[in-house]
This record gives sequence, C-alpha cells and structure tokens, in this order.
Amino acid sequence: MTPQPQAQPGRARRAGRRAGQSGTREAILAAARAQFADRGYDGATIRAIAAAAGVDPALVHHFHGSKEQLFTAAMRLPVVPSEVLTAALAPGGRDPGTSLGEHLVRTVLGLWESEEVRGPFLGLLRSAVTSEQAAVMLREFLTEAILGPVAAAAAAEARAAGEAGSAAPAAAGAAGPAGQGQAGLEFRAAIAASQMLGLALTRYVLALGPVAAATPDDLAAAIGPTLERYLTGDVRAPGEGG
Repeated sequence: MTPQPQAQPGRARRAGRRAGQSGTREAILAAARAQFADRGYDGATIRAIAAAAGVDPALVHHFHGSKEQLFTAAMRLPVVPSEVLTAALAPGGRDPGTSLGEHLVRTVLGLWESEEVRGPFLGLLRSAVTSEQAAVMLREFLTEAILGPVAAAAAAEARAAGEAGSAAPAAAGAAGPAGQGQAGLEFRAAIAASQMLGLALTRYVLALGPVAAATPDDLAAAIGPTLERYLTGDVRAPGEGG
C-alpha cells in the first residue's frame, strides 16, 4: 500500500471559505439581518457583519457588493431602490411632457404593483410601525438610499428649468430648489417620501376603497402635481424666512 501523507505537527491547516457558496451566502445574510436589526442601517458595517458571519469583509463585497445591496438581499427585496430611482430620474428617463412628480408616482407604483416587491416592502413598513428598531433601520435606509437620489433629481430639474426658461421663470425658481441649500433639498425629498409612504399605507395596508380601486395612471395624474410641487415648486423649508 502507498502510505498516505501525514499532517505535520504544529502546522496549521490553511483557512479558506466556508464549504459551499450557498452556506456562506446564508451565513452572511443571517449576520446582516441581525446587525441591521441591532444597530440600524447606519450603525451596521460590512466589517462587523463579516466578523459575525466568520468571513473576510472582502467576501461580503464579493457576494453582495455595497451595504445597500446587502441590505436589499437581507430584507429579501428583489430590487435595489437607489438603482431603480437613479435610472428613472435620470435625464431622458421619462416621456417628454411628463412631469417629474407624475413620473415618480408611476415608477414607484409600477414596483409596488408587483407582488414580489410589494410583499417584502410592506413587511418592512408594518415592522416599522410597530417596532422602534425597525423604524430606525427603515428611516436610515430611506435617508441614505432613497432621499438622496430624489433630492438630486429635484435639484437637476430646477437647474434644467432655469437654463431653459426666461428671466421671469428663473427668478421664480429662486424660491424653488435652485434657491435652496442641501437642507432644503432634503426637506423636499422627505415630504415627497411622506406622500408616497402614505399612498402605500392607504392603498395596500388599509385598502382604502377609492385609493385601492384606482389605477396607477389615475393615481399618477392625481398625486403627481402635488409631488411635483414638493420637489420643484415653491416650498419653504424649516428655518427659511417667511
């Protein structure tokens, strides 16, 4: 018989990945869920999640990319919100003649009408209503991944309107996003989010008759102008003069 090689005393076995990629992925996702729940979205770090899962941080990035992508996977959301919004709000991302507000309502409703998106999203929303930890986590995620792209889109819309308009519209625009700092843009994005979250609650959770029965086009036409004013119209942010 050919003798089998013996392990050398004192020589450590080389560390490697967990056996099986699926096991590694699930360990990372389980650690991420626990970290996000315990520390919130801002407090959870890739390094801490990797340590809890017993893997190298580079492996977390390899499997899931950014922290937002990891959160999306851990919460079982089928889309990455910032990627969808960035594409939808990009120049040329909507039909000519369609306002930013109407386009945004139609885009978000298009996602929510899909059961694979609506189910996980409403689970997060219900958790946030009943749990302070879940509320903190969702609030921080919304602030970083959702409100940022929306605020940037509002600012871009104001700049484009100012460049295309005459002197009179440009002067009026000073009361809009073009005349506000970052805090004003964030306030606009936040009240726009309040409108859309209220729509989600009344349409899908409370199932309020007329709102639940309306088509996405009906809702986009009705709510779009309000969202448009929040994003690009005359809105006074907290701390601004009257």
